[in-house]
Amino acid sequence: MTRITRTYLAVPAHREKMLTAAAASAADAVFLDLEDAVPEASKPDALAGAIAALANLDWGQKTVAVRVNALNSPHLPAELAGLQTAPRLNSLIIPKTESAADLAFINSQLNPASNLALEALIETAAGVLHVDTIAASGGRLIALHFGPGDFSASIGTRGAEIGGSPAGYAHTTRTDSGLATIPLDLAAYPMMRLLIAARAYGLAAIDGPFGNFKDPDLSTAAAVKAAAMGYDGKQVIHPSQIIPTRDAFMPSEAEIAFARRVRDAMAAAEAAKLGAIQVDGKLIDAANLRMIKRILALAGAATPQTP
Repeated sequence: MTRITRTYLAVPAHREKMLTAAAASAADAVFLDLEDAVPEASKPDALAGAIAALANLDWGQKTVAVRVNALNSPHLPAELAGLQTAPRLNSLIIPKTESAADLAFINSQLNPASNLALEALIETAAGVLHVDTIAASGGRLIALHFGPGDFSASIGTRGAEIGGSPAGYAHTTRTDSGLATIPLDLAAYPMMRLLIAARAYGLAAIDGPFGNFKDPDLSTAAAVKAAAMGYDGKQVIHPSQIIPTRDAFMPSEAEIAFARRVRDAMAAAEAAKLGAIQVDGKLIDAANLRMIKRILALAGAATPQTP
């Protein structure tokens, strides 16, 4: 059964109260973080906290993952050994994945009998460059995540806001009325590269977080953008982002109604042996039918399913 991961809540695994709140939250998915959200001195506590939370908390129908530390981390061997037998764990998120060989190494450390899936976090220039071969690696891989913060750092972006574009990244031109400046989206290219690779190989595509959760308008706009592009979900870092992000990934009533009109009209056209038809003044053919299938599928995904 397909996992629903419209909202993927990140929670540091060394913070017990936050783990408990995450389990009770409205998020479709949660990942217990052992990496960037955990100070170096607390890494062993985070692993112990994740194992305890997986064993003792009621995660309901949520997808549950753990983000382990990077391949060069001295903490990784203990994490892989300790998590393989953890109950209620669906997958491991592998940060800073830069090649198919990275995933092959992780796979070699896992018990072949284990059902743990892998989700690759693409967050460096090398990761984006090699995202096609990463996506093609198959095996346990089920999803690609985009990591905007580390990606920005890896290319030297002049800015410190995760999920945003620096103010100076804009196109300025001279018009008859003076200068005109159009802001540009730093994430547009890497996000599309990742999305195309994910779709080509049947993987889920998850956008990274928007760091400024205290700005609900920009936070929601980031979710709306990812959903409009075709992403399956988005990481969130604060409970206040869960509901707006979830709603962004659900089609509107108007979209659903139009999709149903297209579906019904195309069925009638098929029966009448017609090809292209008009619906609401728009030319519709078989390509539109394929497009609206996703809208109707999303409309039917109002509640999380059992992983």
